[in-house]
Amino acid sequence: MKKLFISGLLLGSMFNLNAQSIKAPKIVVGIVIDQMCYDYLYRFNHVFTTGGFNRLMNKGTNCRNTQYNYVPTYTAPGHASIYTGTMPSNHGIIGNDWYNRSKKMSFTSVYDERYKTIGSATGGQASPMNLLTYTITDQLKMAWPQSKVISISIKDRGAILPGGHLSDGTFWYDYNSGDFVTSSFYGKDQLPKWVESFNSRFDPAKDLRPWRLLLPQSTYKLADESPYEVVLSGKTSATFPYDFPAMIEAGANANSLFTISPQANEKLTDLAISALENEDLGKDQFTDFLCISYSTPDIAGHAFGPYSREMEDMYARLDRELQRLFSSLETRFGKDNFILFLTADHAVVPVPEMLVKMNLPGGYFFTNDRLQVLRDDFIMAYNADLLEFEINQNIYLDLKKIDSLHLDVDQVAEFTANELQKWPEIKTVLTKKQLMSGAPRTDYWGELLQNGFDRQRSGEVIFLLQPGYLSKEEDLPVAHLGTSHGSAFNYDTHVPLLWYGKGIPQGLDLYSPIQITDISATLVHMLNLQRPGSMTGAPILPILPIKK
Repeated sequence: MKKLFISGLLLGSMFNLNAQSIKAPKIVVGIVIDQMCYDYLYRFNHVFTTGGFNRLMNKGTNCRNTQYNYVPTYTAPGHASIYTGTMPSNHGIIGNDWYNRSKKMSFTSVYDERYKTIGSATGGQASPMNLLTYTITDQLKMAWPQSKVISISIKDRGAILPGGHLSDGTFWYDYNSGDFVTSSFYGKDQLPKWVESFNSRFDPAKDLRPWRLLLPQSTYKLADESPYEVVLSGKTSATFPYDFPAMIEAGANANSLFTISPQANEKLTDLAISALENEDLGKDQFTDFLCISYSTPDIAGHAFGPYSREMEDMYARLDRELQRLFSSLETRFGKDNFILFLTADHAVVPVPEMLVKMNLPGGYFFTNDRLQVLRDDFIMAYNADLLEFEINQNIYLDLKKIDSLHLDVDQVAEFTANELQKWPEIKTVLTKKQLMSGAPRTDYWGELLQNGFDRQRSGEVIFLLQPGYLSKEEDLPVAHLGTSHGSAFNYDTHVPLLWYGKGIPQGLDLYSPIQITDISATLVHMLNLQRPGSMTGAPILPILPIKK
């Protein structure tokens, strides 16, 4: 009888395992478009096919009011927040880089000198260990060690942070070698054979094609000539075509040109499909996870801005890469065996110089000039320069000097904030003491700053610029070309969020407010997982199945 009882338990366990695997999808595919404005779905729709973005919009769910709930809106904190379901105040990724007081220099968000590059001589001293909590991909691996997580991107941070700490394979592009690489953090001493083979088939110096318009010129609505775009090395104007082979011949760096070319999106799609094939993703009863981050829209977007023909064509081509990826997924798994989400790590400010010429609010905050004024203010008030470093609009005070002068750090920070508040380009300033008070912020902008603040990594004073303003080091002609992101305003925080696949309502538009941290909080229930670590997001209820 006892043996029969134990056999029954084992049979029941196997049944539960199979039942759980049937309910969950075979694979989840997370797609992050680096620097995508929400309105690109509509403003560039005339160059889209039916099978790319429109497939998700028409046959999936469109969360049309998705926002970032913190500042700064950069690549690293964006990817970390999507996959942890919480904010920089909890996961610790407060920027693409930040100042390290002990080393007296800034480090990137994924830099880790303890590890070496796998697949090249450079580009891989990196890990996810600056991430202070764990990701939805980590939670999946903890619950089901047999599940596989693969994460790819052009940027190291775009691959490392989504893949989390337990990734089975995280790969990114090395600018020096022109190959995809990884880190010894992941426990391997060489690249998988399929990645080595992939690298051997493409050399940017030889294989980078010219960038010409994909569609007839009459199709495009944005002008090709603009005084606000960066002129790439080897070109005399920011206009089509971009003859990359000729530009390389003239001395431009082939590996860098590759990353700004739409061909980088094409190769990343190739890499994703190769991962599906060679890692046997979605082949067993354990849900796998493929993370893809398309970095090139951001790299090109910085140079050309959101109102350029280059970005119009970039998204026309990206749409077709997505169509190719989606078709591959449906051929392999069928629509009812995978779940896919697509979002962005941030959007982008219009080129401030364009705003100025159009008599719209905006302009530039020239950091070097302004910080020199602050240094002079310190000398006038304290007979000493008390500024140690500035990055991401974080002011790091010289704590050792303040201590040697027997000054109070909080009072110096308050003085700093008062001086900064006098400058017309600055909207809001908060000190570390205010951000650490524990009291909830009653002002919206202060709340975003608080959500992006880490007491050990952030500065003593943090400020926000006025809408339409960008921080630039110097007032040089090149400073008035191209654009960036990082602010608390809607042009940076409002991003697309599309869902598609198993159990996702078709043709549903959701207009209720959704935070970027809600993505992983929703996946928790789709995958029947425990909420990870410090997750603060809430599930998006209309796309979850209702059990009757």
